[in-house]
Amino acid sequence: MGAREVRIIGGQWKRSKLPVADKPGLRPTPDRVRETLFNWLGQDLDGWRVLDAFAGSGALGFEAASRGATEVLLLERDVELARSLSASKLRLKADSLRVECSDALGWMGRCAPARFELILLDPPFQQDLFLPALRAAAPLLVAGGFIYLEAPELIDAPAELGLEAWRAGKAGAVQFQLLRKV
Repeated sequence: MGAREVRIIGGQWKRSKLPVADKPGLRPTPDRVRETLFNWLGQDLDGWRVLDAFAGSGALGFEAASRGATEVLLLERDVELARSLSASKLRLKADSLRVECSDALGWMGRCAPARFELILLDPPFQQDLFLPALRAAAPLLVAGGFIYLEAPELIDAPAELGLEAWRAGKAGAVQFQLLRKV
């Protein structure tokens, strides 16, 4: 693992650091983007169930757990990254957080519907999984729930998914958006 790290910016683990492995395509969500996202959502996620489907560094999922989410599930198919996430969970005593080494699309395809208030999607850009991830995630949201999506450009959610554009922003080469289940 390289010496890179990302810090949690809010909540009970504010300023705690998470290691970031030197892996191709791994781009942790920048601090100011996470800050914007949690300003949009509100700082307190008490009672929320959150899925971080392509966890990577875990920055988004740990941020949600730090802000009081009742349950946070991090999915990461890379074994080394999943081990690192589990080590950070233990170090921070993040009891509301669970790490599963699993393929996100396959896992979401097997999950019960209407299970989460927030689903975080930051798939590897080079694999063009944006629409498949949205299609897999949309049924898992409760009514009024949110999907956060990072991509190289804004993605129009197909109408049949029942998602409306809520907020959007840009940071460097990354577009980020919040979609809401209607």
